[in-house]
Amino acid sequence: MKRLLIISYYWPPTGGSGVQRWVKFSKYLPEFGWQPVIYTPENPEQLARDESLLADVPECAEVIRTHIFEPYDIYRRFTGAGSGSASEVNPLNAQKKSLKQKIGVWMRGNLFVPDPRRGWVRPSVRFLKKYLREHPVDAVVTTGPPQSMHLIGLELKKATGLKWIVDFRDPWTEMFYFKHLKLWPLAKWRHKCLEQKVLDNADEIISVTPLVQADFQKRTATPVHLITNGFDEDDFACGTQPHPDTFDIVHTGLFASDGNPVNLWDVLASKCEKDEGFRNRLRIRLAGKVDDSIVASIRNSILAGNLELLGYLPHRETVSLQRSASVLMLPLRQEPEYRKVLPGKIFEYLAARRPILGIGQSDGAAARVLHDTQTGDMFEWDNIADVRAFIDTEWYRFIEGDNAPVGKDISRYSRKALTAELVKIL
Repeated sequence: MKRLLIISYYWPPTGGSGVQRWVKFSKYLPEFGWQPVIYTPENPEQLARDESLLADVPECAEVIRTHIFEPYDIYRRFTGAGSGSASEVNPLNAQKKSLKQKIGVWMRGNLFVPDPRRGWVRPSVRFLKKYLREHPVDAVVTTGPPQSMHLIGLELKKATGLKWIVDFRDPWTEMFYFKHLKLWPLAKWRHKCLEQKVLDNADEIISVTPLVQADFQKRTATPVHLITNGFDEDDFACGTQPHPDTFDIVHTGLFASDGNPVNLWDVLASKCEKDEGFRNRLRIRLAGKVDDSIVASIRNSILAGNLELLGYLPHRETVSLQRSASVLMLPLRQEPEYRKVLPGKIFEYLAARRPILGIGQSDGAAARVLHDTQTGDMFEWDNIADVRAFIDTEWYRFIEGDNAPVGKDISRYSRKALTAELVKIL
């Protein structure tokens, strides 16, 4: 069996589909003749860890951990934020910030290039060079963000000549929050230089969206492949059905302030005022990390009694929640660059087979997936009329008892099919 070294910051990951990516690849790699060897920090800074996902890791997998120093405790003490607090849901956005938060963002952007995990690069390279002499592998994959993982791969490539595959789960300098880092010209230049070195020295590059793939193809001669995120068919084998007595609008995962669908709340509030039956049966169910501003938007309206904050749920419970929804909510971030992004949760939403209400860039990558799979619609943030019509249609279906699954064939997004595409690159 061939051996693949996977350098990943998140292990075990949170429940998000994007950072689950390499757990799921690892699950299926042995079926294609590859043993996963995972290198990861023993003490990473994460909002949550879902230990239940480790059940997917095959017995043949090898996990190597070393200590990482990260400056987040210093940042939190400086800004007054608690670990995992709501204010940390989306610190790098265009929302108003305190002076301390502004200083913290400046320090993060200019003193830690490309990110605060930069200090793990040198000790990791030193450790892995010795490890690889004693335990050879056939290829190396680095997955980011954090983009520092790619700097480890860059140095290993120089030292060993091993085949190196770079997996960009998100863009680097074209990421939507990059412009909010308050970068000085020198720091911005360093980011771009490091990114270009990674692009040009890798043997293969993987992107998770076609628009980002096209961006990278313009910038390097290195082959750039498309392997999206996806869903694991095994996770969706449970027979959960929509609740017959409640009209559940569900969101799972990170819910940041710059994705707050204010007009949707207005549509729901208006319908509640006009229709007592709707108000009595509506539930707005939010699972995962939710920004305080979103909770306030709902609680400061007639919808306060309809809100259920479920907190972080293990992955299997999240899947059950998705499958029980009357409508799955997919609000995107209000950033122009976000049109290139495919949120990881979209693929699990597809597999849940429930109607998806997207609010965001109607010409973006996520809108294209919804259209191609016929699983829902993407409306611009100010398109109140179509959002209202969507809710009315799904409410009518609910009243009629129509719980028929939506969408067409989505098998190309299964984790096993995507692993087969990865193996072709390996």
